[in-house]
Amino acid sequence: MNTSIEILENWNLKNSDRPIIIAGPCSAESEEQVISTGDKLHAVGVSIFRAGIWKPRTRPGCFEGVGSVGLDWMNTVKKRTGMLLTTEVANVKHVYQALKAGVDILWIGARTTASPFAVQEIAEALKGVNIPVMVKNPVNPDIDLWYGAIERLHNSGITKIAGLHRGFSGLSKSKFRNDPHWQLPIKLRQRIKNIPMFCDPSHIAGNKELIPDICQKAMDLNYAGLMIESHITPDKALSDAKQQLTPVQLSDLLNNLIIRDKKAKNTKVNESLEELRVKIDEFDDIIFEALSNRMEISKEIGIVKKENNINIIQATRWSNILKDALEKAQKNGLSKKFIINFYELVHQESINLQNEVLNRN
Repeated sequence: MNTSIEILENWNLKNSDRPIIIAGPCSAESEEQVISTGDKLHAVGVSIFRAGIWKPRTRPGCFEGVGSVGLDWMNTVKKRTGMLLTTEVANVKHVYQALKAGVDILWIGARTTASPFAVQEIAEALKGVNIPVMVKNPVNPDIDLWYGAIERLHNSGITKIAGLHRGFSGLSKSKFRNDPHWQLPIKLRQRIKNIPMFCDPSHIAGNKELIPDICQKAMDLNYAGLMIESHITPDKALSDAKQQLTPVQLSDLLNNLIIRDKKAKNTKVNESLEELRVKIDEFDDIIFEALSNRMEISKEIGIVKKENNINIIQATRWSNILKDALEKAQKNGLSKKFIINFYELVHQESINLQNEVLNRN
């Protein structure tokens, strides 16, 4: 894939300083609600207005959006405030109606991203129309699906593409509605050079109390901007009421965000950082050498097990290793989650190597 994707800062925005803020209600519900929310968001400096027109719901009978009439309401906001407009499209019909209505930016939702057929149809419908498109991560933590959706759009000639991080569904209990899995959008940016990343803290959080911390985390990770759901009366919202902020609450949040520089302005600070990074590189070399030696011993253990017809998995041994590792982690100020994840990977690689030894002719 050609990864020379035009970055969001090249969009013709009135205020392209980071972060770019996209805000508006989860759903367009009435003309009055859309216009009033738009006016108040414009007053606090928001440059892009969002609203859901077609709402993909898990079950029928829930509020599924007002349909294309909502585009007329959004256009009224655009005429009154000059804000750009963005909405979600899930099929070709949505694309045509949004383009006809003059929507400036499209986004593809998590459920649609998970369907290559749907994304391909949308990509083909957008051929010759170089409109900016934001692609939400798929519902499940599958980076290849996310990458593939972006690739399909890019192959159709769309160059203004952004990733939109809204978190991932999972079976484990979490304080988040959708677990952020911050490492996955980081990996996507490593695979696609220069792609800007937006964060959707509303859908990650599921409730307004968590939104400020998620926004700050996104800024600390150098995201290009934020898409935040905002409603004039969130308690009366027809969808996702718990995760929507009032325009005033949004303004307070933005005023308290800390925007960090990519580099220090002081040369001595940058030199100090480089010295510390050199030390990290030295420790990385030590870690690699230790891991290599550990895996060689695992192979030797595999040989002994093969010669003596012993199972690879030794549950008691693994339990003791992990218990000892967690005790050491606590003494050395390392997080339990990190050590468990690290040792599970190391253990799995040891199993793989021993399995190769046992099954080698």
